[in-house]
Amino acid sequence: MSWLQVTLDTDSAVAEKLADALMDLGALSAAIEDAAAGTDAEEPIFGEPGEPVDRMWRTSRILALFDPAQDVALLIAAAASECGVPTPSWQMEEIAEQDWVRATQAQFDPIRISDRLWITPTWHEAPNPDAINLQLDPGLAFGTGSHPTTRLCLQWLDRELQAGESVLDYGCGSGILAIAALKLGAGRALGVDIDPQAVQSSRDNAAQNAVQADFYLPGELPDVETDVVVANILANPLRMLGALLTRHVRVGGRIVLSGILQEQAEEIRTLYQQWFEMDAPVFDDGWTCLSGRKR
Repeated sequence: MSWLQVTLDTDSAVAEKLADALMDLGALSAAIEDAAAGTDAEEPIFGEPGEPVDRMWRTSRILALFDPAQDVALLIAAAASECGVPTPSWQMEEIAEQDWVRATQAQFDPIRISDRLWITPTWHEAPNPDAINLQLDPGLAFGTGSHPTTRLCLQWLDRELQAGESVLDYGCGSGILAIAALKLGAGRALGVDIDPQAVQSSRDNAAQNAVQADFYLPGELPDVETDVVVANILANPLRMLGALLTRHVRVGGRIVLSGILQEQAEEIRTLYQQWFEMDAPVFDDGWTCLSGRKR
């Protein structure tokens, strides 16, 4: 079986309404993206988890999927009429049936973090069965190990973590850093995230890797001091959370910060120097990992 995919560009002010109308009239799916994606005019728009994004792209592209038996032209005209806009121009292509699961899985190969640490999706054989292999599949939560910020934190844990130390993963996403810490010999690992889906994903991934880590929403996190706090988030939250993160590090303990662009590194490093003896930054593909020891 095949499907018909329709692509149409529209004013962003009506894009969501038009996509909803197409769904109401029988489209199998409707997604909205930046019509300028991949060009110099592309507009990156981000929002914090749980918070609405307050703007859209200037021009939006709707990708809608239809059953071949449907009268696509009639449905598009009806949706436009329902939204009170002229019928937009559109293009259509046939999408052949394929094994979407296998096609998705083919995009994710095992990731080498170091000689002894790998991230291996569950459908792959471990490239090095003698290494520490984290079983992690792509999901809703950030952190598969492919992004430089996650890789930098994992490499720090691989080099620096001491056996028996306690670790707090602040902004845990998939739970990968807390799980890796336990696999690398941590005595205890906790994680916290503002996104309930991330907390659940972290718990599921810990169970899949046969380790016991505790994951919390912010209001549930115990008032603990740990040997290591890892925060792979973004520069702006790191600016605001400095005092809070510091409280979770014991005197003499260490902090690891990532999600920081290379040009932001000196500012964040200077900010955290009021609490920590900061190490030299480590860079990877334009991203930074900062670390330091609490005074």
